[in-house]
Amino acid sequence: MQTDVKVLRIAVLGKTIAGKSSLANTIFGENVFKISHTLSSGTIKCQSETRSINGRSITLIDTPGLFDTDRSEGEMNPEIVRCMTECAPGPHAFLIVLKVERFTEQEQAVINKIQEYFSEEAFKYATVVFTHGDQLPEGETIEKLVSENKPLDDLVKKCGGRCHVIDNKYWKDKPMNEYRSNQFQVEELLKTIDKMMTENNGGCYTNEILQKVEQMIKQEEENIRQSLGNMTEEEIRERAKYRAFDLAGVGTGALLRIFSGAVVGGVYKGLIRLTGIFMGRLHNLRNQMETH
Repeated sequence: MQTDVKVLRIAVLGKTIAGKSSLANTIFGENVFKISHTLSSGTIKCQSETRSINGRSITLIDTPGLFDTDRSEGEMNPEIVRCMTECAPGPHAFLIVLKVERFTEQEQAVINKIQEYFSEEAFKYATVVFTHGDQLPEGETIEKLVSENKPLDDLVKKCGGRCHVIDNKYWKDKPMNEYRSNQFQVEELLKTIDKMMTENNGGCYTNEILQKVEQMIKQEEENIRQSLGNMTEEEIRERAKYRAFDLAGVGTGALLRIFSGAVVGGVYKGLIRLTGIFMGRLHNLRNQMETH
């Protein structure tokens, strides 16, 4: 069952070299996202691409190593803002990407960071996707592997029991069985997302920040329509996101304090007040730019 959403926005989350970009390419069936093979050369810029799959428009947002500990706050701040700009007004689904391997403190740190950035509510929109599926013992399912690992089992339960496995290297060609087929797994993943969206009444995950970013984008869209009337709606949207990102970048520090620092136990303390201050600064900046 497909939900009535014009464009399905899916954010792909996980640490560097977990297989996020490869997963996104597998879902689209073409190489549109840059794949890295080392920690130092992983995706460091948020990339968003839209393709049609079985007649529906899907946008995948491939995030940088937002959850890596080896990058400075200065490096990551712009990409967090870019991620929010690409996701606004919010993703319909999160894909939490993990490798089929031992669940370590690093993986747990990723989950903690997702909760810190997006709150506990985000897990209602999340599905766990395991990469490197060839590491599954012969005849074993990912569900069995998860059930034998309490931290993984707790995570999947938090995500409504939703989990899938895929292998971007070895499961491309004729599989030994249907379960170990990328085509089968992608179809099952999209079915899971459809079912999850039905449970969430077709809505997307959002918060005050994502809503404010969307307001900025909508305002820029209107400005572009008034000044440049010969652009498609898709072109207008992309240019508006670019302008909104530039504006948001000026106030990155304030925005990120709202986005992460103001989150305590899943409660956005002082969020509306801080957001109002931030938006006021952006409004003043826009007026200055228009004046000059």
